[in-house]
Amino acid sequence: MRTALMQVITGRDVAANLDIVRDRTARAADAGAELVIFPEATMRAFGHSLKGVAEPLDGPFASAVQEIAARHGATIALGIFTPGDGGRVRNTLLVAGPDGILAAYDKIHLFDAFGFAESDTVTPGSEPTVCRIGGVPVGLAVCYDVRFPNLFVRLADAGAKVIILPASWGAGTTDEQRADKLDQWRLLTRARALDSTCFIVAVGQGDPATIGQEPSGAPTGIGHSMAVAPDGWVLCELGDGVEFRVIDINPDGVVPIRAAIPVLENRRI
Repeated sequence: MRTALMQVITGRDVAANLDIVRDRTARAADAGAELVIFPEATMRAFGHSLKGVAEPLDGPFASAVQEIAARHGATIALGIFTPGDGGRVRNTLLVAGPDGILAAYDKIHLFDAFGFAESDTVTPGSEPTVCRIGGVPVGLAVCYDVRFPNLFVRLADAGAKVIILPASWGAGTTDEQRADKLDQWRLLTRARALDSTCFIVAVGQGDPATIGQEPSGAPTGIGHSMAVAPDGWVLCELGDGVEFRVIDINPDGVVPIRAAIPVLENRRI
């Protein structure tokens, strides 16, 4: 599975963000990518109002993403916002293939932490989701989900060999906070690979400071997108800013690792 980790920095303008998806997917397809993963909140970055931005899965934004996927013969995964309850939205991971929408996962664990309350504007999801991309069972998770190991184990139990994790990882407002959150990001992505013995492909928003934006207090991203093997080995890690990497993942690579470290089979509780 040739996979593109498409680390971008999106903003308030939904149309401009769609142009980013259009341009970057073309680049990834030129590099032979079958799966192109963009961050959480690709549709509109956090730190901007989500009022009026949500659209259903047959709305203009998701439909345009599916058209881009069809044009390039690739599958695109990215973060959008769909209608929620009581005027809120759902933080949705859309997976669109050449022939249509393959899955839409609503983020279960909302980021009510470090002084930020995602639940004020977002309705939580409830259903773990695994879809098939090119015949490969792929689990879906979003950002703060990475702190909840049971979700990743459930995805593995449901057949996932690869789990994709778009994110917009909060960095805090000081250099010390940023270093701490980066350490946590690295630790958590590797831990979830080991918990589930799955490949984890975690793609975050780049750090807005790299393009001259001041910290807003919202979780706008730190970069450092990562791909991690089922044994916790880091296959690649990107830098702070806008960047992309194309890597080849062999999903059957989980087989010898699960044979050597059968944590899923050895569970007692």
